[in-house]
Amino acid sequence: MPKIVDHAARREELARAVWRLVGREGIEAATVRGVAAESGWSMGAVRHYFATHRDLLAFAGEVMAQRVADRVLALYAEADPHEGGASDRRFERGCTALEQLLPLDEERRVELVVWLAYMTRARTDHHLDRLRQDGWVGERFICRTAVADARGLPLPTSVEARLDAEGEALVDRLQIGLDGLSLLSATYPERWPATEVRAAARRLLMETRPDPMSECGG
Repeated sequence: MPKIVDHAARREELARAVWRLVGREGIEAATVRGVAAESGWSMGAVRHYFATHRDLLAFAGEVMAQRVADRVLALYAEADPHEGGASDRRFERGCTALEQLLPLDEERRVELVVWLAYMTRARTDHHLDRLRQDGWVGERFICRTAVADARGLPLPTSVEARLDAEGEALVDRLQIGLDGLSLLSATYPERWPATEVRAAARRLLMETRPDPMSECGG
């Protein structure tokens, strides 16, 4: 009986080899030859799944982005999108959503380092432009969802959904702050341990919560 090959698993195995190389040596190391050596495959086997180096890079980036999205989707799997009212539970959930984008463990550290390398490459490689654009939309959606949780608003049900003008301004501020935190913590990990990164993310989201005094007319 012929052996059944799980092609999806093989493609993901190659994606993981790309991540390891990029995280360890930079995106320039993730050539077809380099990925073949890292994965223990022949170059012909790699090319069987990916016709070009650019296809391989793009696929690896898409899988990584989907991993982050899947973690956030799992977090909100049981959520009622029409839920209203602020609560500590919702605030904590919003914090946890933001944490999926930050280097709080080795897995997420590698994801962030690799993602930053991809975004640098995307400036000059238009084949990665869709990944760059989708990454912005995805991050924006996560930030918008976290702000909705922090402010006790109904959750956005699609990436096209918007909060009101005040809410979107707060999403702007949160996304800018989160990107700065991501860059600093990836560049200076010795100065930004996970505990400090987590605390900083909480402060950023806390700043989007409504002022109780203003709600009381004070």
